[in-house]
Amino acid sequence: MISIITGDIINSRQLPSAIWIDGLKELLNTKGKNPSEWEIYRGDEFQIEITNPEEALLTALQIKAYLKTLKLDARMSIGFGDKTYSGATISESNGTAFVRSGELFETLKKLKTTLAINSGTTDLDTEINLMLRLGLTFMDNWLAQSAEFIVVSMANKMLSQEEIGTKLGINQAAVSRRRKRAQFDLVLELDNHFRKKIKNLRV
Repeated sequence: MISIITGDIINSRQLPSAIWIDGLKELLNTKGKNPSEWEIYRGDEFQIEITNPEEALLTALQIKAYLKTLKLDARMSIGFGDKTYSGATISESNGTAFVRSGELFETLKKLKTTLAINSGTTDLDTEINLMLRLGLTFMDNWLAQSAEFIVVSMANKMLSQEEIGTKLGINQAAVSRRRKRAQFDLVLELDNHFRKKIKNLRV
């Protein structure tokens, strides 16, 4: 089982793509190879294959947080399933993970949400998507400083608050405030719960 994230940048025309595209490419490069495992196409749409599906939510949140540092956001669907054909580029590849991600992506605007999953298991999807909708009530409103904290913390999980402060150029008390404002502990709990559920799905 793999997962496929299909997304687009919300209101991407508000900023020249030169401002966000290099950072997004850098982030996607840490997840896989271009263009077989990730691609940015049609200007502001992207797709990425996550070979370990338990990492899918974390990846989506990293993308969201990175864009939030620039006062942008993304709409993303995560599909789970198989890969039956590997093309030279990810857009040529196929399988249920691709189909589920693509079909869900087309409905995100209508669902009025910026992040949802489609695993093909109704009970799991209902539960996780409800949790995501609740989480998005604050994640959609991350300010640039909170988002910057999320980006650094997720990329450096083993660092202490003091070390994160050094990276951000702020003191430990400011790190603590940003962590609280970003609801980071809740984000981690959501990610842990998601990982357990996806692990069970694979068994």
